[in-house]
Amino acid sequence: MALKLYQFAISHYCEKTRWAMEFKGLNYETVNLLPGQHVKTIRKLTGHASSVPVLDHDGRIVQGSARILDYLDEIFPERPLTPTNPDLRARALAWERRLDDEAGPAIRCYSYHHFLQRPKIVVPMLAAGTPFYNRILLSLAFSRVNEVMRKWMQINDKTADRSRQVMETLLTELAETYRQQPFLVSDRFSRADLTAAALFAPLFQPPEYPVPWPKPARIPKAIGAWLEQWQPQLQILENIYANNRRAT
Repeated sequence: MALKLYQFAISHYCEKTRWAMEFKGLNYETVNLLPGQHVKTIRKLTGHASSVPVLDHDGRIVQGSARILDYLDEIFPERPLTPTNPDLRARALAWERRLDDEAGPAIRCYSYHHFLQRPKIVVPMLAAGTPFYNRILLSLAFSRVNEVMRKWMQINDKTADRSRQVMETLLTELAETYRQQPFLVSDRFSRADLTAAALFAPLFQPPEYPVPWPKPARIPKAIGAWLEQWQPQLQILENIYANNRRAT
């Protein structure tokens, strides 16, 4: 049995997948790709879309974090992440879809809008886990990288502001829910909690995340002020992450 994860180390959707496999106690290999250069590799594996994460399990290819979680629970049923109760299952999947569709893109847009203005900080994060020369290549081509990423993800002042509002709405709702109950849909950890904490993880920078986080003084001022304001809500998710990130 061989599990191989094709990923961007910086991607919070890939962190969601890494966490799921480690939660189940699975051994896996990561193949770290450079954004942009990944397209050929991923299309060769999937035959179509070039998005990550992509899981290769002995030649069986699964693309997308939600589908990978489905697959892992089917093939490796120990320590399930999906509730068996139909109502709880539906609620967990609904939370996951909402977070994948809303939180993930919003966090990515808001963060990159500010970090792309600081090439020396963001280049090592984008190239994390890949050969050292990719940092040089990214630095040399950064103006083009910045242009492509902003166009692909529709990143600008207006979308970044809307993304911030989406993040704040979701953080408020998540915090209120966690103050009333230990987990989002039941009395046990599920894929809903994993998705919430994994997608917001770049904002509280856990040590398990395989990227070189910038020192606090190097974080863009706008993000730093926002993080300080929303620290109580983020702390709740950081606790979920810290308490459930590793298999026991």
